[in-house]
Amino acid sequence: MRDTRESRLLLVLLIAIAFALITVDIRTGEDSPVDGARQAAAAVFGPVEEGVATAVDPVANAIGAVRDSGERHNRIATLTRENAALKAKLGSEDQTRSRIHELDEMLKRAGAGQYGIKGAEVIAIGAAQGFSWTVTIDAGSKDGIERDMTVLNGDGLVGRVATVGPDTATVVLANDPDFTVGTRLEKTGELGFATGQGDRALSVQMLNGKAKINPGDRLLTFGSRGNKPFVPGVPIGEVVKVDPSRGDLTRTVWVRPFVGFSRLDIVGVVVMPPREDPRDAVLPPKPAPPKPTPTVTVTVTPSASVPAKPADE
Repeated sequence: MRDTRESRLLLVLLIAIAFALITVDIRTGEDSPVDGARQAAAAVFGPVEEGVATAVDPVANAIGAVRDSGERHNRIATLTRENAALKAKLGSEDQTRSRIHELDEMLKRAGAGQYGIKGAEVIAIGAAQGFSWTVTIDAGSKDGIERDMTVLNGDGLVGRVATVGPDTATVVLANDPDFTVGTRLEKTGELGFATGQGDRALSVQMLNGKAKINPGDRLLTFGSRGNKPFVPGVPIGEVVKVDPSRGDLTRTVWVRPFVGFSRLDIVGVVVMPPREDPRDAVLPPKPAPPKPTPTVTVTVTPSASVPAKPADE
């Protein structure tokens, strides 16, 4: 449009109309006659404005991302709690299975030796009545427990009852330095006396200084008539070292106990001794030695030799 008098008059007229509409809208407030036009324009251009604002407004986008991240974090926290609860449940079930296995092994040993036992649970570990290696069990005189009764578990000899209360008893462990028990070597029957050495292997004085003993040999309690001080045939441990023979009347060997004294849980007190010495029946079978790996012999056939070419004359 060219700049003519008519165009200038039209521009002035449009500006005047615009100012008049603004004045009317401000003065009339909510009941403005231009509300309909405004709403129609908002319906047409609103979605476009929202889309453009979302695309170009990084702050709004960041807030939305934080909100989504928060929801994800809450979900992860929920899953973490659910997994922790599941692991706790599985751990509890594993502990139950482990204790059932311990009880089953103990009953097998008691059955093999024909011992009448009273099962008990270790409820405390530590020094008591001056002993340095002791545990407290939840069985006492009300359960038929008496002093000096033999205590065992599924692995072998645990110790002996030292003191007894109505509902509990103190057991001095076989690795206590003041603990001594008569021993018998598997098969050969060589006798000795084992003494506790704390965290170290048991020290055993063999009465026959010329006895043939090798690492891997196993020892059991020698026992005596009745239930005190020890019943016969309870596994003690395995020889790990043999001191050289020096022509003395006795000989010292070192024995690793079968029982793990730091992880005791279920034990049995022998309240009824066997009618006969079970001898080696309580010992578990020795594992079969590993089969030797077969050797493969490779025969190399020498290749035919090629005669050397005679030198030129």
